[in-house]
Amino acid sequence: MAYRIYVSDDRKYIVLEVTGEITRQQHFAHVLEAHEQGRQLGIRRFLVDAIHARNVDSVTENFQFAYEDMRTTPEIDHGAKVAAVAAPGDHSHDFIEVVLSNSGNSAKFFRDRNEAIRFLTTD
Repeated sequence: MAYRIYVSDDRKYIVLEVTGEITRQQHFAHVLEAHEQGRQLGIRRFLVDAIHARNVDSVTENFQFAYEDMRTTPEIDHGAKVAAVAAPGDHSHDFIEVVLSNSGNSAKFFRDRNEAIRFLTTD
């Protein structure tokens, strides 16, 4: 899995762009890095761009990511506004979308990058 973290041109949100196969351990390390950058810059909005990535983790790993990693790690900004975007025909992210929502995480999933950005930049 390759990744890149950068600030949007309007400086309203942090982008975590991932490509390749996503696994819990690698992805969570990148999420922590993005949240650290957000903390340093005072930005509390995140776009996870997984349009060119596939979730290859097991049901158990996805469950642990949502219920353990994202909920119990103090370095995660639990009040942040998060939009995730996946390719329209890619259903590998469907289960993580459900467990993140059920676990109380605020991430909202999209199939269109522009819609995700509108969500992030609208108050």
